[in-house]
Amino acid sequence: GPGRVWAVSSLGRSPHRAEPGCREGRECGAAPHALPQRWWGGARGVQIGCGVKNSGSPRCALPPHPEFLQSLEPDLPALRAMGLRLWAAGPETHPAGISDLLAEASAEVDEPVPGYLSAPQSIMDTCLYIFTSGTTGLPKAARISHLKILQCQAFYELCGAHQEDVIYLALPLYHMSGSLLGIVGCLGIGATVVLKSKFSAGQFWEDCQQHRVTVFQYIGELCRYLVNQPPSKAEHGHKVRLAVGSGLRPDTWERFVRRFGPLQVLETYGLTEGNVATFNYTGQLGAVGRASWLYKHVFPFSLIRYDVTTGEPIRDTQGHCVATCPGEPGLLVAPVSQQSPFLGYAGGPELGRGKLLKNVFQPGDVFFNTGDLLVCDDQGFLRFHDRTGDTFRWKGENVATTEVAEALESLDFLQEVNVYGVTVPGHEGRAGMAALVLRAPHSLDLVQLYARVSENLPPYAWPRFLRLQESLATTETFKQQKVRMAKEGFDPSALSDPLYVLDQAGGAYLPLTAARYSALLAGDLRI
Repeated sequence: GPGRVWAVSSLGRSPHRAEPGCREGRECGAAPHALPQRWWGGARGVQIGCGVKNSGSPRCALPPHPEFLQSLEPDLPALRAMGLRLWAAGPETHPAGISDLLAEASAEVDEPVPGYLSAPQSIMDTCLYIFTSGTTGLPKAARISHLKILQCQAFYELCGAHQEDVIYLALPLYHMSGSLLGIVGCLGIGATVVLKSKFSAGQFWEDCQQHRVTVFQYIGELCRYLVNQPPSKAEHGHKVRLAVGSGLRPDTWERFVRRFGPLQVLETYGLTEGNVATFNYTGQLGAVGRASWLYKHVFPFSLIRYDVTTGEPIRDTQGHCVATCPGEPGLLVAPVSQQSPFLGYAGGPELGRGKLLKNVFQPGDVFFNTGDLLVCDDQGFLRFHDRTGDTFRWKGENVATTEVAEALESLDFLQEVNVYGVTVPGHEGRAGMAALVLRAPHSLDLVQLYARVSENLPPYAWPRFLRLQESLATTETFKQQKVRMAKEGFDPSALSDPLYVLDQAGGAYLPLTAARYSALLAGDLRI
């Protein structure tokens, strides 16, 4: 239950088992409202653990949440007809035909699983499946090998954490950051992990004080939530010395360290199904790593030129890809090999289509396509530029959503910004649109906003549309939803949020009324 503490000595003697990340003789903390059973019992109706025992009988462990089981009840006869044996975890009464996982686990003999059942035939065998976050489409179940699990076990050691650290983890445990890097990484160093079922910016520093937290694992948006909080007594005198994670924008990074420091920020880069990762060991502001010759010798990768219009890498006359120059955005790719494989996804091979590039630099070579654009400066520092699906083309130029967002986020009356491209009838490419969340108690200053974009961005990158929202839509890993927002468009009759359109001739943003929307479609309003 919430707030309970487990020691590793309880491993194997309780159906709850020990909390991952504990070690002999030490406690494992759980912050208030944390739900440690989510580690193995599934997560809020989106993860189902399935397997096949040596007898060949398929079985599934279902999440414990009542609403999930209720929605599944009409399909239970069909599932049982397939020969599936079903379990569920949790205190609720389960429908007929679903066994109680906790009761059966506690009744098992308290001995190690025999090797013939637990040992993989190969270190490259699939150990588990983890769904991608689905920022650019539907989530896919990525195959995770035993090798990758072992690699993740070294994550916190690489970050400089040690056995005495107390690590605060509020990320979903059904994605890689929370489960493999967070939990498995804690197991690797024998540290204490504090689990929080739902991140609370208002309670974060109180939790850190209460549980003597020394390391915080973040997604960039979590740090933005923290710097946007009003000052509190709890944010002073804490023990947090290291923040490690990914997706931290330079402006938030600087504000985070200035306000809550002294502490070290270790920004990393990686993908659930990817075969390349980087670490910003030096702490260079805004960088995700460094392309040193030694690092690239051990973990090879390249940046290649990419055509936003075609969605394909640019190739030379011989059909090979072209490496970028310093300061030029490029597609991050990594060679596929036995040491750094791409295992693909559960399902048909079409799900992995586009993730592999062939004949990149030599005939027959194969590279993994990360789908991310990065920039390497003349000192070798790598900086995230944009997702290939997020960068759009307007007026014959490429527009990076991150560049536009950073310009807008420097305005003191804006708390959050999500930039994406929308299609406009009669125009080629996609026009920039920004969803905005105000910082209380400020109001929207359209004059200052226009001045900021006109002074800091080239004309083609100015957002043509603005959408004012109470909060931004994000995935469960706190990544902004751009695809959904782009599909919703800018029709004032279909959206209840206040909308604004750029009047380029008048040099201002104006309310997007039905009349202006009709004028835009008719070609009478120039954007």
